[in-house]
Amino acid sequence: MSAKKKTFEEQIARLEEIVSLLERGDAQLADSLSLFEEGTKLIAACSKELDQAEQTVVRLMKGQDGAPVELPFEEE
Repeated sequence: MSAKKKTFEEQIARLEEIVSLLERGDAQLADSLSLFEEGTKLIAACSKELDQAEQTVVRLMKGQDGAPVELPFEEE
């Protein structure tokens, strides 16, 4: 892995690639375990980054009195 930290989008793309490789089911057991481990680390990193982004959004949203207001995200 390079010294440069991958962007969120690069991490998601790699995670999608890992899922695809695991779904094919033609990898050796050791390779599958390695891919699974890499995937779980990516999930943790992406989840942390999403949590930080959500906290930033909440801080940026202010109510009429200037205090932060947490508004629920609309579900599709």
